[in-house]
Amino acid sequence: MAASLEQTDKRIDEIMGLLLRGGVTLAAAIVFIGGVIYLSRHAIPATDYRVFTGEPQNYTTIRGIVASALSHSGRGLIQLGLLILIATPVARVVFSVFAFVWERDWKYVGFTLIVLALLIYSLFGSRG
Repeated sequence: MAASLEQTDKRIDEIMGLLLRGGVTLAAAIVFIGGVIYLSRHAIPATDYRVFTGEPQNYTTIRGIVASALSHSGRGLIQLGLLILIATPVARVVFSVFAFVWERDWKYVGFTLIVLALLIYSLFGSRG
């Protein structure tokens, strides 16, 4: 029984490691490709630090970022890569909830759901 539980823990750790490495690698590759596209299409402009210009409106929503990335915009791909980078630890917490349910470790299911709620609130709850 203990050997089986140890094997399950080891497998869960391996999957979690793959999830984190895969998310970071995918995000880095998309940001890199977006950077190459952006730099190949735009000359380096002279930056005027006296005037602040924010991001265009289509880069402030997930739908806009995905649409921009699908149209092969360099800035859109960079933003998509950053979204994937932000989503990677959130995906790890979601995976942890399922792993703890699988192990029937209800105390840690509760703790992890609290962490997930805090992450979701920190990402989306400040729009109020």
